Amino acid sequence: MTVEEHIWFYARIKGIPADKREQIVEKAILELNLKDHRNKPAGTLSGGNKRKLSVAMATLGNPPIILLDEPSAGMDPEARRFMWSVVERISQRDKKSAVILTTHSMEEAEALSTKMGIMVRGGIFRCYGSSQHIKNKYGTGFEIQLKIRKSTSKDEEELLSRLKLDAALGSRVKLNDAVEKASQIGINDIILEQIKIDGLGSDLAHEAANS
Repeated sequence: MTVEEHIWFYARIKGIPADKREQIVEKAILELNLKDHRNKPAGTLSGGNKRKLSVAMATLGNPPIILLDEPSAGMDPEARRFMWSVVERISQRDKKSAVILTTHSMEEAEALSTKMGIMVRGGIFRCYGSSQHIKNKYGTGFEIQLKIRKSTSKDEEELLSRLKLDAALGSRVKLNDAVEKASQIGINDIILEQIKIDGLGSDLAHEAANS
């Protein structure tokens, strides 16, 4: 069956009156951006478009409760945002259906949910509440992403000069000597702890020493 045939089939199953089916089917195809795929067999669609078709069939007729299982899983970022906008429109803008969705993505849950619950082993609710309530009660920290500019040869030469090391670029410098010099010019102790032999960066230090 094609995409359009699937949607027509579910429209009949859900009891949508015959005189309204064409309009509703066409609306579902346009809202889920399936116009270019309407005559393709559903089995030949990509994973993302199959999920769009599933959501289209689930939302036909504005049922009071809609269950969605990871509706944006496997989609690229643009398609994921599109799917989120569809779910948001169904649940918040139209105010005709309540949407219950399961997801492994906290980002998706925060973007779409007014209430969240965390389940263990598929059935035991460990907590339930708003996103902020769950974060305040169970959160253990923050996740920070940093992008660091790659150093140039000039930067490295200036650093060697500041450290007062008699070494050319590309030559080996003893780790303890580098740490001692860095400490003398006031480099943060937290950073130095990462490059000492017994610090958090010990694996890299041992590898450098033995290479």
